[in-house]
Amino acid sequence: MSQSSRQAIVYMVLAILFFTLMDASVKALAPRIGVIPSLWARYTGQMALVLVLVLPRLRRVARTKYPRLQLLRSLMLMGATWFFFIGISRIPLTDASALMAVNPVLITLGAALFLGEALGPRRILGIAIAMIGALIVLRPGTGLFQPAALFPLAAAACYSTYALLTRRVGPDEDVWTSLLYTGLVGTIILSLIVPPYWQTPDTVGWGLIVLVVGFGTMGQLSLIRAFSQGEAAMLAPYAYCGLGFAAAWSAAFFGEYPDIWTVLGALVIAGAGLYVWHREMHNR
Repeated sequence: MSQSSRQAIVYMVLAILFFTLMDASVKALAPRIGVIPSLWARYTGQMALVLVLVLPRLRRVARTKYPRLQLLRSLMLMGATWFFFIGISRIPLTDASALMAVNPVLITLGAALFLGEALGPRRILGIAIAMIGALIVLRPGTGLFQPAALFPLAAAACYSTYALLTRRVGPDEDVWTSLLYTGLVGTIILSLIVPPYWQTPDTVGWGLIVLVVGFGTMGQLSLIRAFSQGEAAMLAPYAYCGLGFAAAWSAAFFGEYPDIWTVLGALVIAGAGLYVWHREMHNR
């Protein structure tokens, strides 16, 4: 494995760590100020931080070779974040994260369809098995099914599209350019939406906002670097680290513990992806 690939893996794991910490912060923040203000705070805070960091070279950073793709990837990430924030405000963090974990197989499929990356029979089988795992978590047709569980699945679809677009523009764009546009598009749109929903945070709320902004920005930066240095299909399985991180934060901060079906479904999803990745990486 090349040095670039190893660095990409490290950045990917860091991105997932930061994002799960952001999700835990949002789950604590949303009951205080609402989902839409939480989303606005996440984007506006990131935008302000990025502007401070790139201000001396803002003109150069703002130049992009792919304005339409940057707009689309920014919209996809905002959609993913929005859907997931709604999900974690209504169902346990571990359940939402288990459903969100289907995104690596969606990335693998999309990378083959749109980026020309390899898709062997084992990956196709892995996609099917991972979807079975998602059904185990969802349990459609039973009294335990919650419509709110569909939000993390919508988030996974949006996030997968965002990841593929990031991979597409990554080699040709400054990482700060991608980060700037991600924050800018979300901030503009949400600033138009948030006024009717705004609730002034208390002291704890402001502290949580700082955590959301910090973790979200570090996660974005790490993710962009990961997909700029490594293949999407190679990196996708490392997103399963998020299942362990989310379970830890869910238990430690909210006293939420997954039931046996959530654990089983998460293991099926993660096991399918990891097995396919292992076989494909050793049988090229």
